[in-house]
Amino acid sequence: MQSPGTLYVVATPIGNLNDITQRALQILAEVDYIAAEDTRNAAKLLNHFTITTKCVAYHDHNEEQQSVNLIEMLKNGNQIALISDAGTPLINDPGYRIVALARQQGFKVVPVPGCSAVIAALSAAGIATDQFYFGGFLPAKKQARQNKISAIKESPATAVFYESRHRILACLDDLTAVLGDDHYLVIARELTKTYESFYAGSVAEVKALISGDANQQKGEFVIMLEGTKEVSDVDQKSLQLINKLLPYMPLKTAAGIAAETLGGKKNQLYKAALHLNKDSD
Repeated sequence: MQSPGTLYVVATPIGNLNDITQRALQILAEVDYIAAEDTRNAAKLLNHFTITTKCVAYHDHNEEQQSVNLIEMLKNGNQIALISDAGTPLINDPGYRIVALARQQGFKVVPVPGCSAVIAALSAAGIATDQFYFGGFLPAKKQARQNKISAIKESPATAVFYESRHRILACLDDLTAVLGDDHYLVIARELTKTYESFYAGSVAEVKALISGDANQQKGEFVIMLEGTKEVSDVDQKSLQLINKLLPYMPLKTAAGIAAETLGGKKNQLYKAALHLNKDSD
């Protein structure tokens, strides 16, 4: 009796080919077929490592039919590796259907972990990672993009999105419109590649850096937005100072003075003071 096939979900490099794991190379060389999002991109990777395994296309446009074909191949005892163009399959890439079908029909599905742009960006961003939300690519249209940003506005978790070179400036404009100039964020660009860059600061500061240099607008971007802080996390001395200043000036001005005098972030202090004043009302 023929042994059933196994589906391997294999992570590949997101830029630097040296990031591939020894296990990934072994699996890709030993399986019968590689299901690739783009066989041309896969060929570049496989040729670099002198791997001759046959590739079959598996992407958004043929996912339904090809999943059926791949299941038949597994039934015939073939071992299959699933890869995306870069990084970990299924993380904002095709693959859900074949993995779900394989599990439903009792085939073994084995993860072969490695690169992921989300995790790589968070690991070097210096932003809270105890909880985070990954939203994939932001919508292409302005209103839909602003709506998605608004949906995470009050969340304490770090929010992570992908963005393209064609929309990065428009995205920063929408972040300003929804979150304000002072909201803290970190943007990673061209991870693991020659021109890898990180930008950290307020939306206004990061926007000035990127908009002022056309070269910084090229490549692929990971946007990491700081979550909303609880009032208890804000320096109480700053809130006391704001309350003393309020009879003489607007809340936003008072928050700015408190941030400059005692440290902290103006937007965070403003939100905390607004929240406390609403509660007292």
